[in-house]
Amino acid sequence: MRPFSYEAPTDLATAVARASVSANAHVNSPIQYKGGGTTLIDLMKLDVMRPEVLVDITGLRDEAMHRIDHSAGELRIGSLVSMAALHEDESTVRDYPLLTESLWQGASQQLRNMARLGGNVLQRTRCSYFRDPSFEQCNKRVPGSGCAALDGANRGHAILGTSEHCIALYAGDWAPALIALDARVEVLGRSGLRTLEFKDLHRLPGTTPHIETNLVPGELITAIIVPGGPRRRSLYRKIRDRQSYQFANASAAVALELDGDVVRDVRIGLGGVATIPWRAHKAEQALRSQRLDEASATAAADAEFMDATTRKGNLYKVSLGKATLVRSLLEAKAMEVA
Repeated sequence: MRPFSYEAPTDLATAVARASVSANAHVNSPIQYKGGGTTLIDLMKLDVMRPEVLVDITGLRDEAMHRIDHSAGELRIGSLVSMAALHEDESTVRDYPLLTESLWQGASQQLRNMARLGGNVLQRTRCSYFRDPSFEQCNKRVPGSGCAALDGANRGHAILGTSEHCIALYAGDWAPALIALDARVEVLGRSGLRTLEFKDLHRLPGTTPHIETNLVPGELITAIIVPGGPRRRSLYRKIRDRQSYQFANASAAVALELDGDVVRDVRIGLGGVATIPWRAHKAEQALRSQRLDEASATAAADAEFMDATTRKGNLYKVSLGKATLVRSLLEAKAMEVA
């Protein structure tokens, strides 16, 4: 048991000021925010994360952080809204099926009841070597130590956005949906409130895989904003080893706008295949202004996975990722929308 202190401020400014004391600009900061704790507490039990101070934010008296707001131009989701609460919100289910489908396919009902959406997008990348401190080689856990997964057990690892320093997978389901919809995040830090494009929240591993986001010490996500109004012709498809409580081997978040059979606009996020939530820009570019059918969808998938870097265990993810994307595009096309 490693000792740590626990604080539960009720004032937002107090929480941010307390967490901002840390000088470390990465996720292994000695001061950590705790929301639902479904990732943090797990990693503490594994002795992977060793915070000295937990700042529990679930009791903050900031109504906007606990609320879902719909307007004509955007959807605003407070960061302390639970996964379950958003999934059960009727307006979101109707107008943004992509968001709610990705939520119910993630985790278990018990975890969805506890996990908060601001913390969900910050869940740590998945790798058995990262999660087991008995393995010395993990650049994410011990910078500069190497990456045991490169030549080890890597069936569940990433094939897009990798580097020679890390191939760990970003396994979240909701983030690919958010990146597909050009979401933004509001963050509050000691320098005040700022807005960050969701695509700029996560960092590719590069040479510093231990630095996973572009948040600075003490910054707290207060809200997630999805612009552009309803996206009813949208869906999330997840392929995994078992039906529930399993990370994706490949997933696709798709939002379509069609003019007959011709793609007027398309937005695609991929999961289960990359080191960060992955926006499929190459596939989108290949599809715009084209007639959507199996041939054009296949060509788009080929373009997106052209630069995949595979290892012995995860080679299958290329064909699976392509097939998942093609299926998702054709199913989105076939949707009946009001």
